[in-house]
Amino acid sequence: MIRKLTAFVLSVCMIWTCVSCGTPDGAENGKRDTDISPALTYSHSMETVYAEKFAVDYYEDGYTLLTIADESRYLVVPEGLSVPEGLEQDIVPLLQPLDHVYLVASAVMDMFVALDALELVRFSGMKAEGWYIEEAREAVESGEILYAGNYSAPDYEKIVSEGCGLAIENTMIYHNPEVKEQLERLEIPVLVDHSSYEAEPLGRTEWVKLYGVLADREEEAEEAFQAEMEAFTSVSGGEEFDKTVAFFYITSNGEANVRNSEDYLPKMIQMAGGRYIFEDLGEPGREEGTVSSTVTMQMEQFYAEAKEADYIIYNSAIEGELSSVEELIDKSSLLENFQAVKDGNVYCTTKNLYQSSMELGTMIRDIHEMLAGKDDGLTYLYRLE
Repeated sequence: MIRKLTAFVLSVCMIWTCVSCGTPDGAENGKRDTDISPALTYSHSMETVYAEKFAVDYYEDGYTLLTIADESRYLVVPEGLSVPEGLEQDIVPLLQPLDHVYLVASAVMDMFVALDALELVRFSGMKAEGWYIEEAREAVESGEILYAGNYSAPDYEKIVSEGCGLAIENTMIYHNPEVKEQLERLEIPVLVDHSSYEAEPLGRTEWVKLYGVLADREEEAEEAFQAEMEAFTSVSGGEEFDKTVAFFYITSNGEANVRNSEDYLPKMIQMAGGRYIFEDLGEPGREEGTVSSTVTMQMEQFYAEAKEADYIIYNSAIEGELSSVEELIDKSSLLENFQAVKDGNVYCTTKNLYQSSMELGTMIRDIHEMLAGKDDGLTYLYRLE
């Protein structure tokens, strides 16, 4: 009952805070409106493998149209060219080179690193100590990237004084729409990243292609995405394990926070050949974008439903990494009775998991290796002794 009530409350919150999180209008080639200016001639569209929350259309002379899931549209204008006449009014022009970016969406930082385009980021929505991506932390510490306030309280004076060319926000900005409006009043374009709404895990990673367009590094984007595809394909279609996995962390209130069954992490477990222990958590009546990715439950309920899991993975991203099984059990004595604890199949994620958006294929491979009993050389998981 508690679980259902929690899911319902979170559903209502998401309905009010999330602008349309569907597929870009007419995402299939031929359905989307590509006649956006009498001065532009449509050429072709980008074909994506997994991503459904953005679309890219190419025009002659190097112009590129980006369409995001919230129906926002942006025309990337090559350096040296002008904004075409008669451009549809809702389309925001983005003039290359796009530098002095204010980057608030933390999952995007790893993509700029993968593109070797970190020099385009001038402002961060997080202080140095909040970054687990080494390159980002060092850049903020050295002053190459300036902390300019978080999504709800930007340092407008700092951002404007240095000529910010683009703000990249995550969907948390919808909690503070006045911030987005103020940035736009200051003539700073705002692009809201929707990669977290991709149904497929590698769909999130594929957003690197959109940022490759913005950074004028499309070849690098394709190479980075293919590297993760190769990590995934090295285990996909291979051995399947009749093993169940629980993925969770213990909150400061002593409750278990677990992933919705339709979330990308349970899908990664399945793609790795395992089965998520919660098969229908949050599914009934679920509409895309209206249910939180996590559900919090009392420890007694968590114990009853997950005690027989063959493996447990503790999510360290929120409460910090653990060093031993004893430290895990200190969070709740009930964990001592879990089958995975008795069998020694207890793992912990590294703290940089969520910021490493370009490593989801590697994470899937890590889970596969864990299930295969090969836990040497894992990147984002380690066994607790």
